[in-house]
Amino acid sequence: MLIVIKKHATKKEIEEMAKDLDGFVKVVVDIERKILTGGGERHVDGEQRLLQEGSHQKDLWGGGFDLETNEIDYNSIINLRPSQNNPSRDVLSSEIREDFDKIVKDLLL
Repeated sequence: MLIVIKKHATKKEIEEMAKDLDGFVKVVVDIERKILTGGGERHVDGEQRLLQEGSHQKDLWGGGFDLETNEIDYNSIINLRPSQNNPSRDVLSSEIREDFDKIVKDLLL
């Protein structure tokens, strides 16, 4: 289930997000607004939801969060952005990764 998280997620919200991929949560983080979508099977769904809610494309980055290990990854097709100096599915900028990590940890841990 795709959920928009604007403040620390409840245990129930995290459980709902994790149902789609059995303990792994796909996330799309708005690094400017410091919110995220969690859940669903495709990052593009979270991306579209945040765009509908006023986010800007340049601020949205995709990845994942493993609930068992608390490991964060930065891999998503939505991250392919040569125009933003990111020609990879992985987030290459250490600054964006730091922001991404902080937001995921603040909202999901």
